[in-house]
Amino acid sequence: MSRASITPAQFIGDIGASADFMGPGAIEINRYQTEIFDLVRRRFVLGQRINQVAATGHPSRYFEQIAIGTANTTNPRAISATASQPQRVERPLMLKAIVSQINYSIFDVEVNQQQGQFSYLEAKDLTDQVDAVLKLHDQNLWTGADTDLVLQTSNDYFGISGQITSASDVNNVAHIATISASGSLVDGVKTQVATIAARKDFEVKPSGMYLNPLFGDLFDQEAKSVQLYYNEVEVIPGVIVKAIPTQIGLLPLIPDPALDALASGSLKQYTGFILSEEFVEYHWLTSPVPRVFQLGLVSNLAAQFLILKFGAVVAKGAGFAHCVIKTTR
Repeated sequence: MSRASITPAQFIGDIGASADFMGPGAIEINRYQTEIFDLVRRRFVLGQRINQVAATGHPSRYFEQIAIGTANTTNPRAISATASQPQRVERPLMLKAIVSQINYSIFDVEVNQQQGQFSYLEAKDLTDQVDAVLKLHDQNLWTGADTDLVLQTSNDYFGISGQITSASDVNNVAHIATISASGSLVDGVKTQVATIAARKDFEVKPSGMYLNPLFGDLFDQEAKSVQLYYNEVEVIPGVIVKAIPTQIGLLPLIPDPALDALASGSLKQYTGFILSEEFVEYHWLTSPVPRVFQLGLVSNLAAQFLILKFGAVVAKGAGFAHCVIKTTR
């Protein structure tokens, strides 16, 4: 190859001076605050409240009892009994994976370290990737696109909204209630909770109603119009919400932005879920929190980190331990 054919090295892009002002006795240069303004949402509510349990395997399995044995009255002098036994069914759920990755260029990291202005940035970015896994996890708890706990149709979780709305009640008691546009939201919720409390087959005690904040605002507007005063309870440290008195005690109205308010023409369709939270479980493999793995350096010396979480969510008793409230307004 001749010397004439060699392309000389050159910088790409503009690296000219970037002083804001230069004058007698003054050179003004770019300076930044050392803290990055960051209000990006990282977690939703349900993922911080449900039970975390170790998976029994893949699939994770448990037994659900749907009835006890029967009894009968009899003549005390001619006792007659019919044998019976409890009814139990096996329930499996397949585990899923959520993953995230970040690569650090050795050159850019070392430049940043030598400048010293954002010395914490490497750790922050790794923490943010962990939060990305948790954020997707929290969203999938509600709206994961799979349609069955065993026969997988998606890499998503089978979200508990789908588990509850698609479940059938073993004794045909309605667990999906629709409140008309002119109906009272408070009365509709209280009636649905009373329906649950009146069951003779299952003893169910819901512990919270999850709803989009815009749906929660409709409850506040109704309370204002009729001068109704709600109780208040703390659902996670520092978060206090309104609570409705019902036949089984106070029912917190827990706003969770992971639930959508869907457009329906010029109106919105709101869906809330009354949950018995102790029966909503996340079955984890190895660790309930995301794990961080550092991979080997690649040819350009970039450091690679992979964040991984294995598990699946299940709403036990989906057809009777929980219920759905819908309205379009």
